[in-house]
Amino acid sequence: MSLIRSTFTLLPSRRIRPLQHNPPGDLAIWVFILAELVTFFALFSAYAFARLSHRELFAEMQKTLDAEAGMINTLLLITGSWCVAQAVAAIERHRNRQSGHWLLAAIVAGAAFLVVKYVEYAAKFAQGIDLSTNLFYAFYFSLTAFHAMHVLLGMAILCFVWRKAMQGGYSAADHRGMETAASYWHMVDLVWIVLFPLVYLMR
Repeated sequence: MSLIRSTFTLLPSRRIRPLQHNPPGDLAIWVFILAELVTFFALFSAYAFARLSHRELFAEMQKTLDAEAGMINTLLLITGSWCVAQAVAAIERHRNRQSGHWLLAAIVAGAAFLVVKYVEYAAKFAQGIDLSTNLFYAFYFSLTAFHAMHVLLGMAILCFVWRKAMQGGYSAADHRGMETAASYWHMVDLVWIVLFPLVYLMR
């Protein structure tokens, strides 16, 4: 027994972090995220039912969309989510400024998403296509604009968190606010990952 005790004494001591049984961030944000996901699910369901009744129209109109722009935006949001995850990981390693830089990169990715979406909208408007063109474009503009509003809100939240992070407002022991912002941004990313193939690609 003395040999076993001496062996464990020689091993380097490590502080074991307790398992987190609760979702990251504040509970309130998860209630809000759940409500948002239910709303998007209802909109996606309405789109799917409308498509069943107008298959030819929806299939034809999908061909007029810029799938490359949609793919670019998908990559931008995925990159933004990765940057946010890196920001949380950095603050957990006591790297406050590095965490702020990752948040700023995520904000830039969100801004680039909105620029691409603006260019895409401008091209449609130049062709005389708008919300009243037909049922497909009524759904297209409604769904993508509603999602873009969430991107804008997510950017505003990240800007607030970035400013606080650069001022040293978070630490490895207390960064729930950053986790809350990250959870919301991941939701925005997840919704687009469903929206993009549903509206742009699925025939």
